[in-house]
Amino acid sequence: MATDLAAAAAALLEARRSRRWLAALPEGARPATQEEAVAIQALVAEALGPVGGWKVGAATPQATPSGAPLYASNLRFDSTPFAAADFNITSIEAEIGFRLGADLPPRETPYSREEVMAAVASLHPTIEIVDTRFTALNCTDALSHVADQVNHGALVVGPALESWRHIDPPNEPVRLTFNDEVAVEHVGGNTAGEPIRLLQWLANEGARGLGGLKAGMVVTTGSCTGLLLVKPGTRVRASFRNAGTVETAIV
Repeated sequence: MATDLAAAAAALLEARRSRRWLAALPEGARPATQEEAVAIQALVAEALGPVGGWKVGAATPQATPSGAPLYASNLRFDSTPFAAADFNITSIEAEIGFRLGADLPPRETPYSREEVMAAVASLHPTIEIVDTRFTALNCTDALSHVADQVNHGALVVGPALESWRHIDPPNEPVRLTFNDEVAVEHVGGNTAGEPIRLLQWLANEGARGLGGLKAGMVVTTGSCTGLLLVKPGTRVRASFRNAGTVETAIV
């Protein structure tokens, strides 16, 4: 029996609307493949878009990446606080993101690494707020969480760095503080390793179903700090030695 992709999307949309979180997707509506999970993402994005960016990551530098579209309504380019009540959970990751200055539409010939790099207008420090429409992270099968926007809540995009090619993200020092107390301080930390291959995968595969990558989109490339839960009343600051600093707060 074919997976009911429309029922899966409807359940996720209703959970967002009603804030009645899901223990699991309905029987018959749970994705059996990565392709089905991505198709559910696309159905939800049609309802909640427009798409303003992407998140992408990988378990190892050799692993096949996975990603999810980010809705323009959940991108923030300043330090305006977020209300904890708008989320199910509020977990924080510091990441490195890229903003595109040119379109990378779907095409038959794969984009080269240099073509993808040439399309990048700027590098940004980012903070992702991780959230879920399920009762908890990892409470159901992994593909259902992929279908649920790979656990995305919101993205804070810090100042642009237009001269960025000298930065080596796998060796970039990062410090994450909560209310001025250091929560994480180390070098690198992203399991995916070097991020340009993630952008290249998005351009060639991951974003094809939603029309490819477009100028102005922000792509955030995975956690450099791991996932940390924060409570209301927390000021968050992510500082990269060369990539800049971004701040927000959960109130």
